[in-house]
Amino acid sequence: MLHPRRLQGLALLPVAALVLTACGSTAGGGDDEKAAESSQTTPASSGEGESSPTEGGSSEEGAAEGPVEIEDNFGTVEVQRPPKAVVATDNGMFETLDSWGVELVAAPKPIIPEGISYPEEDEVKDLGSHREPNLETLVAAQPDLVLNGGRFADFRKDIEKLVPEAALVELTPRDGEPLDDELKRQTTALGEIFGKQSEAKKLNEALDAEVKRFEKTYDPEQTVMSVIVSGGEIGYVAPTFGRTMGPLYDVLGLEPALEVEGASEDHQGDDISVEAIAKSNPDIILVMDRDAAVAADEEGYQPAKEIIESSEALQKVPAVKEGKVFYMPNDAYTNGGIETYTEFIGQVADGLEGK
Repeated sequence: MLHPRRLQGLALLPVAALVLTACGSTAGGGDDEKAAESSQTTPASSGEGESSPTEGGSSEEGAAEGPVEIEDNFGTVEVQRPPKAVVATDNGMFETLDSWGVELVAAPKPIIPEGISYPEEDEVKDLGSHREPNLETLVAAQPDLVLNGGRFADFRKDIEKLVPEAALVELTPRDGEPLDDELKRQTTALGEIFGKQSEAKKLNEALDAEVKRFEKTYDPEQTVMSVIVSGGEIGYVAPTFGRTMGPLYDVLGLEPALEVEGASEDHQGDDISVEAIAKSNPDIILVMDRDAAVAADEEGYQPAKEIIESSEALQKVPAVKEGKVFYMPNDAYTNGGIETYTEFIGQVADGLEGK
């Protein structure tokens, strides 16, 4: 079933952040997702890469029977449909799979975004987190399809050895490729696998529609600053880099308010001061609240909105004065799927339209 989206607060995802006044707390996420060597047969496509079924498959809705060839991050993978035992580890997929009613036999429950049903289902075995994975549980689940990626990308070779008979598919957005195309590539492939082609098309069209609406409302002369808030500190997110707000600069044609030479792709990055952010005088500020996703229930948690609004250095910044500070959904740090980006881009477009 469709789950209501969380309100403002996106992929468990490494963020190019430079801590402003001091290095904030970063435990629990932000590992770089490294691509492992593939043993698959065909080089991955460098384009949008929408998969097309062959050998008995069909792109028509509901015809999810027989083998289908999926172009993933490492090559061509043949998937038997319908899959009988599915394991998923990629956080960017969980909301989509859950909304489509896809049953899983195992998943990393500790890192699944809030509001997704899988952690509450006893029949879904727990793989643990990427920091303490329980891959023996993966073997016990006897999957015929593993949708791997995200923070579990580093375990690709282990998974190949442990469940060699399973089709192993990775569709995590690839570095250096347009983020919107990568999200649609992932959704399209999942639609082919599970016979949800029309649902996938709607998700892709919704993202395209919000991108177009944003482009109509955004003035390219307006400068944009992106930050991540964690442990009470405000961190700078570099344009282009990472897997959350950085790539949005390229997708949406955003004009950076500040570019730091040699900016780190990791969320711990180099130190810069909050005064440097204020001096860049951004017209728009985009914010991800990391702790909203991983530490909201902990004592001392302070929402990003409170931290931004209480920062004396930022009070005269146009974005703050004019109410052009936009917060990603609370689960953005542990989500990162197409729904998260569609929601956030639409939210920013609403704000620029004065809604």
